[in-house]
Amino acid sequence: MEIAQVGNLIEFKNGLKGIVEKVNENSVIVDLTCMDNYRDLDLEQRTVVNHKNYKIVPSEA
Repeated sequence: MEIAQVGNLIEFKNGLKGIVEKVNENSVIVDLTCMDNYRDLDLEQRTVVNHKNYKIVPSEA
């Protein structure tokens, strides 16, 4: 299992995406405002995701 780093884009929970802001021992704190439909989903700005529950989205560089 690859652990995300600050700045990585991750995908979790049925297609939600966010940018990692902080890496903790068992989880990451993610900013969800990067999603185009963020306002439509009525979500909090940040959430916590366990390392087991996400995958890193490869950069398109």
